[in-house]
Amino acid sequence: MKAVKGWRLCGTSYTQSLPGARHRAPPPTTTRKPVWIMAVVSLITMFAIGAYVFPHHRRAACYMLSSKGCKGLTDWLPPSPREFSDDEISARVVIREILSSPRVIKKTSKIAFMFLTPGTLPFEKLWDLFFQGHEGKFSVYIHASKDTPVHTSRYFLSREIRSDEVVWGRISMIDAERRLLTSALKDPENQQFVLLSDSCVPLRSFDYMYNYMMYSNVSNVDCFDDPGPHGIGRHMDHMLPEIPKEDFRKGSQWFSMTRQHAVMTMADNLYYSKFRDYCGPGVESNKNCIADEHYLPTFFYMLDPGGIANWTLTYVDWSEGKWHPRTFMPEVVTHELLKNLTSIDAVSRVTSEGTGIVTWTQCMWNGIKRPCYLFGRKFHADALDKLMDLFPKYTSGFD
Repeated sequence: MKAVKGWRLCGTSYTQSLPGARHRAPPPTTTRKPVWIMAVVSLITMFAIGAYVFPHHRRAACYMLSSKGCKGLTDWLPPSPREFSDDEISARVVIREILSSPRVIKKTSKIAFMFLTPGTLPFEKLWDLFFQGHEGKFSVYIHASKDTPVHTSRYFLSREIRSDEVVWGRISMIDAERRLLTSALKDPENQQFVLLSDSCVPLRSFDYMYNYMMYSNVSNVDCFDDPGPHGIGRHMDHMLPEIPKEDFRKGSQWFSMTRQHAVMTMADNLYYSKFRDYCGPGVESNKNCIADEHYLPTFFYMLDPGGIANWTLTYVDWSEGKWHPRTFMPEVVTHELLKNLTSIDAVSRVTSEGTGIVTWTQCMWNGIKRPCYLFGRKFHADALDKLMDLFPKYTSGFD
């Protein structure tokens, strides 16, 4: 593996000792401390603590300190932590155990490429070119929701899993992702799991991609806070109390995750069931919760926020402002376009409130500034020939 050395990191810690501060002794005569002020402050503190620890028992005590009663006090006191249910405690214990297991990366470790497609993969020939010479370092899984795929590459033969109908924006999309993860987890050598669509293409060489994902210390799950109607506005009250509104997050469905996170996702039933039962159109008033945009971002934000990068490895162009991203037609697919996509080193997010607030996040790999994307979508099927011609140039030149 020719690029491994350049991808491994060594942590270094620095310790600095400083001399202790010198203090002067107080002068022989000092002003007498106002003891009565300290007594009053202590008394008020005792009343405040009593009102917080024993709420609603003695309202008279509250009115001694505030004309608003106990509510006036609790408005500025820290909120009392919610007591978890038995199901929540069980779920968090299991997830903690999963995350505590060490990652084991070996020479035989593989990346599971999981394709979510309605039928035949239009870029199978391009992926064949991408995989050539790297046998034993990858595995392929295909969820075909409508038609049986016709294959042109030996790497894709007989790689279909049991599939079912998929409806955009519904829980069936999450179910398809979970089927792919379940199938890929059966192989213990699979250590990274990347979800791709039928319109995805590789933007880097296999070696670059393998080292980037295999030696990353986080999973690339997109996650951000959108306070607008298409973000937190999609939260359903039925999801409470397990999924608080303030923890509801949004992100792209196209992920790359470690084996620990894949197992953690498959072990979840509690939070998944909330999205299965309540994330959809017409559940509450005019809200339209889209499961594949909210389930994983919310799940990881609540249970392992430090374990994800908060951005996806798959580039998508939303500049047209439509419900679906821009499609790259053959006439726009050039060496310059691919070079531009692989040089992007920050991701932008636009909230759905008002005219939209744009924020930028720098892409980092294990603390090092690096370009953001390894894959691109949506490419039109007719762009295959141009991509085949450009592939050797744009992958060898950028790595």
